[in-house]
Amino acid sequence: MITLLDLAYLAALAGTSPWLAYQALRKGKYREGWLAKCFGHVPRRSSKAPCLWFHAVSVGEVNLLGTLIDQLARRRPEWQCVVSTTTMTGMGLARKKFPQLATFYCPLDFSWAVRRAFRRVCPAALVLVELELWPNLVRIARQAGVAVAVVNGRLSDRSFRGYRRIRPLVARLLGELDVIAVQNQTYAERFLQLGARPETVRVTGNMKFDGAQTDRANPATERLRRLAGLRPDDIVFLAGSTQEPEEAMALATYRQLAGGWPALRLILVPRHPDRFPTVARMLDQSGLAWQRRSRLEKDGPNPAARVLLVDAVGELAAWWGTAQIAFVGGSLGNRGGQNMIEPAAYGAAVSFGPNTSNFRDVVALLLESQAAVVVHEAHEMTGFVRRCLAVPGFAQTLGQRARQLVRSQLGATRRTVELLLPLVATPSRSPVPPPHFAPGSPRHRTAETDRQGAA
Repeated sequence: MITLLDLAYLAALAGTSPWLAYQALRKGKYREGWLAKCFGHVPRRSSKAPCLWFHAVSVGEVNLLGTLIDQLARRRPEWQCVVSTTTMTGMGLARKKFPQLATFYCPLDFSWAVRRAFRRVCPAALVLVELELWPNLVRIARQAGVAVAVVNGRLSDRSFRGYRRIRPLVARLLGELDVIAVQNQTYAERFLQLGARPETVRVTGNMKFDGAQTDRANPATERLRRLAGLRPDDIVFLAGSTQEPEEAMALATYRQLAGGWPALRLILVPRHPDRFPTVARMLDQSGLAWQRRSRLEKDGPNPAARVLLVDAVGELAAWWGTAQIAFVGGSLGNRGGQNMIEPAAYGAAVSFGPNTSNFRDVVALLLESQAAVVVHEAHEMTGFVRRCLAVPGFAQTLGQRARQLVRSQLGATRRTVELLLPLVATPSRSPVPPPHFAPGSPRHRTAETDRQGAA
C-alpha cells in the first residue's frame, strides 16, 4: 500500500532525478544498487540464526563497525551480521572490510522496499550507526518485531536545531527505539529533549577511539610504507580527508619547506574519489615529481618523487601511521571536519582547521589536553609544519599527548555490545548464529547481483 509519505518520497526522487543523472554520468555516483534501493532486492537469508542488520551510511560509519562486529563475533559466534550502506564508497569499503558478510545497499525509505528487505533478511535487530532515522525503516522494523538501536549516537548543533523544528515526528521515531547509545552527555541530553525515552538513552563513549590503531608497525601501515619507498629518516607530512582548497595549501606548505628540510615528504589523501583527477592536475602543474598510489604496485616507488597522491579508498587509516605531521581535512571549508582520532592514536603531531562541528567533542578533548593545534589559514599551516620540523621536541610532545588521550578513552565498543546483546535475547523479538544464504547466493553477494525472485 502506497502511503502519503511514499508519494512525498517519489516526488522528491523525481525532482532530483536530473541531478542524480548528472552525478552518475559525470562523476560515476549513484550507479549501483537501484534494485535494493527502490525495491528492497537485498540478499535473501535462509539461516534461522539470530541476525543483526547494521546500517552504516558511508566510509566513516563502515570503518566504525569493524571493532563492534569483531567483539560481537567473539561473544556470540553463532549469530550472523549483515551490513548495509548508502554510498558507493561506503559499499566498496564494506565489501573489502567484511568479505565474509552479506553487504548490500540499504533500501530508500519506500514502504514496499523496506518491507521486502526485512522479509529477505529477517533480522532480530536493526542497528543504526550514529543516526540514520527514517520513518518507514523504523516503523516497519517495529511492526516486524525487530528491535531498533542507535549506536555511537551523535547530534550536532545543526542537526539538533533541525530536528527541533519537527519535534513531534522525531519524538515518535525516537520513542520506537530500544537503545540509543550516545557518545557523550551533551548528545544524551539532546536526544532526551527531542523525545527519546530516558530508559533507552545510555552514554557509552565514542567507538571511534576503540577502532583507532596505535601501533605504527601494524602490517597494513608497514606494507604501505614499503610500497611508497618511505625511508626511516623521511619526515611525512600527510594531509588526509581533504577538500578544496586544502590540498593546494598543503602543497604550498611543502614547497616552502622542502628546500630547508630535504627529508620532508608530502602525502595527499583527498576525501572523495571524484577529486583525484583535480588534485592530479594540480600536481602536474606544480612541476614537482610526484606519484599516484594506484601506480605503485606496477611502477614501484620513484626516489625522486617526494609527493604522493593516494587515489584509493579505505586506506587512510593505515597511511596515517606513516605520518609524523598530520593535517586533518574537511576543517577549513564547510564540511565540519573529519576523523582526527586516527592520526592522534599513532602519536602524530595533529593539526586541523577551525570548522570541526562533526567532531566537536573529540576536538575539545584534544585541545584541552594540548594534543593538537588549530590552523586557520595557509600561512598558519606552514608555520605549524615548520615548527614541527625545526623543534622536533614540540612535535613529539604533541604526539605523545594525543596518543595518551586516545588510550584513556577506550571501552565504548565493549559498553555498546553489552547493550546490544539483550536485544536479541528478548523472547518477544522475532527470532531471526553464522551465515547461510539461499542456494547459489554467496555470503557477500550484493543486492545488485542478487536478481532472484521477489520475497
